[in-house]
Amino acid sequence: MDNVQAYARIEELKAVLKENSRLYYVQNAPVISDFEYDSLMHELESLEAQYPQYATEDSPARRVGSDLESGFRKFPHKYPMLSLSNTYSIAEVEEFTDRVSKSVDRPFTYSAELKYDGTAICLTYRGGKLWRALTRGDGVQGDDVTANALHISNIPHYLQGKGWPQEFEIRGEVLMPYESFERLNREREIQEEQPFANPRNAASGSLKLLDSEEVGRRGLFCMLYHIPAGLVDYPTHDAALSAAGEWGLPVSKDRKICRGIEDIEDFISYWDNERKALPYATDGIVIKVNELDIQSTLGYTAKSPRWAVAYKYKAEQALTPILSIDYQVGRTGAVTPVANLEPVFISGTMVKRATLVNEDQIRALDIHEGDWVYVEKGGEIIPKITGVEESKRSPGAVIPRFPSLCPDCGTPLVRMEGEAKWFCPNTEGCPTQIKGRLEHFVSRKAMNILCGEATIDQLYSLGLASRPSQLYSLNPAQLLTMEGWKEKSAKRFLDSVKASKAVPFERVLFALGIRFVGESTAKDIARHFGSIQAVAGASKVDLLEVPEVGEVIAGSVFDFFRKEENISEIEALKEAGLNFTLEEKKAPTSNALEGKTIVVSGNFSISRDDMKALIEAAGGKNSSSVSAKTSYLLAGEKPGPEKLRKAAELGVEVIDEKRLREIIGETAPEEKNEDLFEPTLF
Repeated sequence: MDNVQAYARIEELKAVLKENSRLYYVQNAPVISDFEYDSLMHELESLEAQYPQYATEDSPARRVGSDLESGFRKFPHKYPMLSLSNTYSIAEVEEFTDRVSKSVDRPFTYSAELKYDGTAICLTYRGGKLWRALTRGDGVQGDDVTANALHISNIPHYLQGKGWPQEFEIRGEVLMPYESFERLNREREIQEEQPFANPRNAASGSLKLLDSEEVGRRGLFCMLYHIPAGLVDYPTHDAALSAAGEWGLPVSKDRKICRGIEDIEDFISYWDNERKALPYATDGIVIKVNELDIQSTLGYTAKSPRWAVAYKYKAEQALTPILSIDYQVGRTGAVTPVANLEPVFISGTMVKRATLVNEDQIRALDIHEGDWVYVEKGGEIIPKITGVEESKRSPGAVIPRFPSLCPDCGTPLVRMEGEAKWFCPNTEGCPTQIKGRLEHFVSRKAMNILCGEATIDQLYSLGLASRPSQLYSLNPAQLLTMEGWKEKSAKRFLDSVKASKAVPFERVLFALGIRFVGESTAKDIARHFGSIQAVAGASKVDLLEVPEVGEVIAGSVFDFFRKEENISEIEALKEAGLNFTLEEKKAPTSNALEGKTIVVSGNFSISRDDMKALIEAAGGKNSSSVSAKTSYLLAGEKPGPEKLRKAAELGVEVIDEKRLREIIGETAPEEKNEDLFEPTLF
């Protein structure tokens, strides 16, 4: 692999990982397994180590995924909430224990415990009372879900016993038992809502509900497993958790003190089978250094602790026959083969269908019609066929023929150079693509119009809407011709259409459905260019200047704005009154940083975006790289070493957050606002 190929692959991996991180953390709708995601992440880490000139601070290999959402207040974590390094190999667990042993010069132990497959939460208790509950967020700050946490049955409102600190935090997972998950999905299917993929996604989605009473009905519960070192006066992690259990906190008793790798392997082997009898999802074992002072000495990388590792079990597998194969068309025109299976129970759910990914995968697996196949749920998410049991193949079984025509509109399929999938090029006439783009446009993260799949089907079949712009010219009389629609439902729909005109430019850009452009990338592009005219007129080189954009995304955006039908649709949406210009920045609140150029690096008491906004509000200018024109390097926790080296080389002054706030006359959030927010808990 030469430098050009390495750069292209790194950029492609970054784009894929960022989009799948958003699907996982924000939308609770992952489309690849944990194993596939981790494999891509390991490939990116390896390439960035081999080609450090292409490694960037915003790389997914250096950042924790974010589940931050609008609608919730955000507060900083006292200590960053990082993710764990994952491995699927006992050999890599041995490498972890060897590394730790070489770094520690005295006897120590490990704590091995179950890895719960839920959504992370951080609880803070003050004076024995639950004071605040935060999600992981982006690792630096989290969404405030205190009101919802109070409706989770086993989270205590008050601590019991004695000996608990005046203030401390404890972290863990919110889980949804299989029984509650199945009940919830049955209810969603009856209401014609999309069922959740697995209990983890259901738990994450439920914790972010705006209706706390509904959270209480979802059957969630919590398992806690970590108190950050320094917050309690105990010598070991295990002792701290035992004390927390005595205070009434839900900590797992399924943990073991291990003296070495043999004990750890025994624990992993035992739970590989026993966990299947648990009423909730687990996907591995976490191994932590038990002594808290050693944890502090070992410290952290940019995104994970050096004193812990997660061993993930291989996905559960089952053997079942293929009944038939369907070929589905997506909103981008990609045709995906899906196998209909004899129903089989895997990882807590009944599996009836599994993706075959693309034609190459069918050939690689040597799939024949009627084959018995091995199915697994990698990371217990999307069922996937991983192999064929040839001994059960029927004589004369034939290889399925991938369609040459679109299964929906009959247009000849095409396969672009470098693409693994076949595509229907009839973007303007293929019903599935048209309806898929409409569904994306009206989705909550895009324009947030009250319009589900069934409504899209009716609007399209009646000829009322085939393009997003047509939604803005609908009237009550037209809507009342649709089956089941009354005056009230028509009014609610039209009110939501009207309200969508206030959606900011970055979400409108996301709603356009440009391939590879997810929610966060759309925001970055919008902020960089400021208007749709600037984006449309940008060259590929211009687009590559956006921090989050690589070759793949730049090419996709550039091609999108070269198509006349897309330009015409944007013009129609402009006439409808949508926002295609970024809101003007507010005038600076002071001139304390006027004429100053500042580079921000590291983690702070607020998010980096909020820190940059604070600088701009004081008249300063943000820059991404240190140069002779840089006034200050603002360094938080774990700043980029290259930026520090460059600042020292150029004589640029390095300041911390406290010093910056002194310059602009601001007080840090914890000092200024800590007591202004005291949620009403009871």
